Amino acid sequence: MAIFKTMDPAHRRYVIRTNLFMAGYVAVNMAAIFGAFDKIIGESAGVVLGLAVAAPIAGQLWATMSLMNESDEFVRALTAKRFIAASGLAMALFSAWGFAESYGNAPHAPGWLIYPLFWGLFGLVSPFLKSSR
Repeated sequence: MAIFKTMDPAHRRYVIRTNLFMAGYVAVNMAAIFGAFDKIIGESAGVVLGLAVAAPIAGQLWATMSLMNESDEFVRALTAKRFIAASGLAMALFSAWGFAESYGNAPHAPGWLIYPLFWGLFGLVSPFLKSSR
């Protein structure tokens, strides 16, 4: 945990918040994978399950926005730049796939894939976006 001690307080809070929200996300999804919600899938209560799974995602995005708010100007600008680039790429790729589904019989991609796609792209663009300009 030495790396945790070297983090500034804003990043430490971000890591804690992200881990807590993602623990909830994993817990609900693992329960679903192992059949805990099989009786409500396809029913109107399944919509509530969908919202329950999405809630930690919203919380994790709030954690990222809080990191930006609590950080210095450079970290705020750099994180925002990376966030915007990853968001734009994720929307462009997911839209392209959607059009390929509509016009080219590409296999269906579930909408929830946009979230891991976004964070994967965030990780890919981050080494290339090192300036706040």
